[in-house]
Amino acid sequence: MARMFLNGQAMEGGPFHHHLRGAPLVARTRTAPGYRLFSIRDTCPGLLPDPGAGTAVEGEVYDVPDEVLRDHLLPAEPPELEFGIIRLPDGSSSFSMVLRRGELERGVHKEITDFGGWRPYLKSLGREH
Repeated sequence: MARMFLNGQAMEGGPFHHHLRGAPLVARTRTAPGYRLFSIRDTCPGLLPDPGAGTAVEGEVYDVPDEVLRDHLLPAEPPELEFGIIRLPDGSSSFSMVLRRGELERGVHKEITDFGGWRPYLKSLGREH
């Protein structure tokens, strides 16, 4: 099992939640402080570790079987994201998808950190998860 923090379309109720193949939800939580959030074409969020940021991003943690992670969840991720490790508020670590190195420098992703998470951002656009 891999502990995976999700903060976008694969969260409960999202259009890609089925990629989890029934993996159990462990917690609804946030990252520890030190993360920024970007919109990738308004189709998914990109989490960016930034030790200078005092902000946390909402998400969900799941216990994902290795084969589900490898065969279903990771192949569905956009190329702008890469597999990474983030910190949770209790100081523990979790796997997560993060903005790929070099993506921020492209200057094409809109920062949405002030929304606190993907769902509030979508709501601001008049869209639900």
